[in-house]
Amino acid sequence: MTRMSWFNTVSLTLGFAFLYVPMLILVIFSFNDGKLVTVWAGFSTRWYGELMQNEAFLDAAWVTIKVAVASSTIATVLGTMAAYVLVRGGRFMGRTLFSGMIYAPLVMPEVITGLSLLLLFIGIGLDRGVLTIILAHTTFSMCYVSVVVSSRLMTFDRSLEEAALDLGCSAAQAFRLVTLPIIAPAVISGWLLAFTLSLDDLVIASFTSGPAATTLPIKIYSAVRLGVSPEINALSTIMIAIVTIGVITASLVNKRQMVRQQRDEQSAVRS
Repeated sequence: MTRMSWFNTVSLTLGFAFLYVPMLILVIFSFNDGKLVTVWAGFSTRWYGELMQNEAFLDAAWVTIKVAVASSTIATVLGTMAAYVLVRGGRFMGRTLFSGMIYAPLVMPEVITGLSLLLLFIGIGLDRGVLTIILAHTTFSMCYVSVVVSSRLMTFDRSLEEAALDLGCSAAQAFRLVTLPIIAPAVISGWLLAFTLSLDDLVIASFTSGPAATTLPIKIYSAVRLGVSPEINALSTIMIAIVTIGVITASLVNKRQMVRQQRDEQSAVRS
């Protein structure tokens, strides 16, 4: 068993401190009773109560959730279809152009993507709102889903599909009953990645949103420009708590599945 050197230990400690100490300070000051976010005035949860009564933040959060769910679902469907065509479609006319259009948002600056979509929506006369944000987020998150699903399809054992076809399944039935359940973890991962990207996006949403559709990142950015309020600390703490609970839950579920798989393998060996 190799031991870490003092240099690696110090570097790792400083790295984690740089990432997580600001978050810890933010969580602590979300329970500050005073209005100043840098001066401790006593423990209180008053800002969480005021946050729950702030209709502007609540409306922005609801818009963000709607946009994230809709855009990630559409992006997952389109990204999975695109990945299937790229991996299983072989060589066809326009393949290079098609793959380039799929992967272009990965390297395209978000400012360029947002401005291009804005000009498109203005050109076709589409009013900016929830629909335009959903279309914009679907456009740039679909490529991430395609990359994740493509990597899984490349390692997929096609003999399983061939066996299903030999047993009488059609191509659609083989995909629905055999291929899709096997690549489901990659599809779910792609959906979660697209959902996270939509929740976190600020640049593209700022170009494609309208007065009646403001996402939570835009609302937070607008509020921070006027000064950090304790309500923003409370909101950030809630978001950190949700992410933490999600990560812990996913880790526990993954660990339980690994333990169950090991037990099944041991049972199979014994039998």
